[in-house]
Amino acid sequence: MNGLQDKVRQAGVVGAGGAGFPCYVKIATQADLLIANGAECEPLLNKDQVVIQQFTEELLGGMKLLMEHIGARRAVLCIKEKHQDSINHIKPLLPADMDLKIMPNVYPAGDEYELVYEVTGQRIPAGGLPKDVGVLVQNVETLMNVYAASRDKPVTHTMLTVHGEVERPFTAWLPIGMSYADVLQLAGAISCQSPVIIEGGAMMGSIERDLSTPITAMTSGLLVMPAESHLVVRKSESEQAFRRIGKSACDQCTLCTEMCPRYLLGYPIQPHLVMRSLLTTDPLSETLSLYAQACCECNVCSLWSCPEQLNPCAVCAATKRDLKANDMWQTAQQLQEQTRPVHGMREYRGVPTERLVKRLGLYEYDHRSAPWLDVKDVPERVTISLHARMGARPAPTVKVGDKVKMGDVIAAPPEDAMGVPLHASITGTVVGIGEMIEIERGGN
Repeated sequence: MNGLQDKVRQAGVVGAGGAGFPCYVKIATQADLLIANGAECEPLLNKDQVVIQQFTEELLGGMKLLMEHIGARRAVLCIKEKHQDSINHIKPLLPADMDLKIMPNVYPAGDEYELVYEVTGQRIPAGGLPKDVGVLVQNVETLMNVYAASRDKPVTHTMLTVHGEVERPFTAWLPIGMSYADVLQLAGAISCQSPVIIEGGAMMGSIERDLSTPITAMTSGLLVMPAESHLVVRKSESEQAFRRIGKSACDQCTLCTEMCPRYLLGYPIQPHLVMRSLLTTDPLSETLSLYAQACCECNVCSLWSCPEQLNPCAVCAATKRDLKANDMWQTAQQLQEQTRPVHGMREYRGVPTERLVKRLGLYEYDHRSAPWLDVKDVPERVTISLHARMGARPAPTVKVGDKVKMGDVIAAPPEDAMGVPLHASITGTVVGIGEMIEIERGGN
């Protein structure tokens, strides 16, 4: 492990806004091209644009470091066309070996499979990774964290947007472990009864009702929505319900498949056949279920395509879980053998962001921006999860009563296991250790 890679690991850098995959593992490669993902697909979120506009030096510095590390000859920063402020800000600052790619205002333009195809004209192999076609893709916040890591600054904060039924939407750089309740206080009054949080974005985010839940290094947004809103009701549907309703109501119109971004790129995903598997039994059901594996769970099928408002995405996600459990997971080679040419109508079937916002019932919020809020106040308490990131679970390196400073290591994985350490996000005293490490402000 070389110098930058080791610094990135010790700093606890993981993919921001995704599953929390350790960055030091992802950058252990050689690639001809670095793609910086600032497309920001999810409606209402603004965190990537704040990174681009407020942390430009760190972003460009992180890009340059990774280009040198992986041997890339050039880098491309991807931004959606609608983000003209970001485009106008960054364009004159890009050096000669960095280009700007203006992405269409469609969802999910920020998916790395979409990015790689749009930038290079090549497809990532089914079941493969961008490095298989000589590309490394990193989110802009992750690149900012790489730059900080090179200067021995660990990941203690995360960039997130707060929007929806709040008085003052904002985007801020906040301490990891801060509770949803404390975060929402920064947005002023909540303007609805029975508020529910959609964490991570309207399309791919999950429902959270417990406001004591802490933010993590991957938290990209908190959308406050009424419990009775259409979007919350759809996302709250139980597996028993979406299977039962799908079995009784799916008329096999195939729109879920015809609008699927991965299907349009030629990958072996056909949600309508997975829905058909609900109606059948072995061995046909097992065969149809295999068409779920290449699903990226973008939710286009459920929240945009299906005229019956069924839930093919959730059915595909549950089916993928069952395929793994039953040892039916296909190899990358098997998936690649089923890959077809890019669909001839792909460029005409992108989901327009503006229309998607209306379909999701978010139009009343979309006209309000979520500007940068420079938060100086430190919360009284943070609760940092030991489970939030991918890889081996880190073991606490502190005990109750210990005084810690912001940036101190408080948990670390085994040295020979994939994983990254966790760091204190505030200065204070350790007051609890269990599934999470609790720190109260003060001391030192």
